[in-house]
Amino acid sequence: MRHSKPSLVLIVFSLVMALLLAACGQSNNSGSGSGAAANAPAPAAATPTATPAATDAPGEAEMVTFQDGAGEVQVPKNPQRIVDTTSFYTGYFLALGVKPVGVMEGAKDSPYLTDLLDGAESLSTDVTPEIILTLEPDLIIVYTGTEGIDKLKEIAPVVQIQYGSKNYKDQMIEFGKLVNKNDEAKAWVEQWEAKIAELKPQVQAAVGNKTVSILNPYAKGLYVFGHNYGRGGEILYGEFGLKAPAEAQKEAIDSGIGYASISLEKLPDFAGDIIFTCPWSGDTTDPKIVYDNPLWAGLPAVKAGNVFQLNPAADTYNDPISLEKQLDFITTSLLSVK
Repeated sequence: MRHSKPSLVLIVFSLVMALLLAACGQSNNSGSGSGAAANAPAPAAATPTATPAATDAPGEAEMVTFQDGAGEVQVPKNPQRIVDTTSFYTGYFLALGVKPVGVMEGAKDSPYLTDLLDGAESLSTDVTPEIILTLEPDLIIVYTGTEGIDKLKEIAPVVQIQYGSKNYKDQMIEFGKLVNKNDEAKAWVEQWEAKIAELKPQVQAAVGNKTVSILNPYAKGLYVFGHNYGRGGEILYGEFGLKAPAEAQKEAIDSGIGYASISLEKLPDFAGDIIFTCPWSGDTTDPKIVYDNPLWAGLPAVKAGNVFQLNPAADTYNDPISLEKQLDFITTSLLSVK
């Protein structure tokens, strides 16, 4: 009988603890129900924003370190839902076989990219965290210094790109690392270089010592573009090694800026024997202000018929897909030079 009392105490104690645990469980469950929802933060700060929107279950996406324009960032090894807010880098992802789920309207407007972006959501021109959140991204691409980056980081990892900091081939290799398509990136560079090696001697023979300009009329005169601002400059001056007029070389290329703004009166000093041109996509000024001007009509390139019209909606880009299209047009144009 000495053991009966301790046993009874033990039984009573166990029952009391069980009841207490059950009561605590009910209290916790009630806190995650409708009462908690009424006090929950707004959707922009809700926990789903940190969940990778990939096919993997939450927490299963493997993360790796990527060096972007602002430092090191942890990104998914195989991102599945990329939102690209840059326009100018969208074509890199497409060339690697990766279609972003959200892109800028400018990229969708490019005739070189539009078919490849079928199904991608347009971010229009007003990118907000609220819009991006609805796309459930697992990776967001922005320019360095983009406003509101901290808010975007609450949604998904953010990779910052500094425009023009890398040439397009190096940038292609970097994006190959970012989306785990290293072999595809290297293959594109190799194929591109092989094509340039084939075409360069033909182009240089056709052009000879003639100079080449890239000129865009705009509201205050003309923009003269160099070797790293799209519009074919990477191909004309970089890959084919063609010469710019001395003033264009100094102001737009040697300066490292990539472009120069000139008044119409200075046009003859910047115009080459061959001209690639289009209206500037940044305003709606009628380019006839330049094209109908006697100074333009008197240029040697205009008189010889060596003026070639670029597409302002597409040729401003210098991503791999846009460059491939530009290469075809530029090569055909240069081989026809009179």
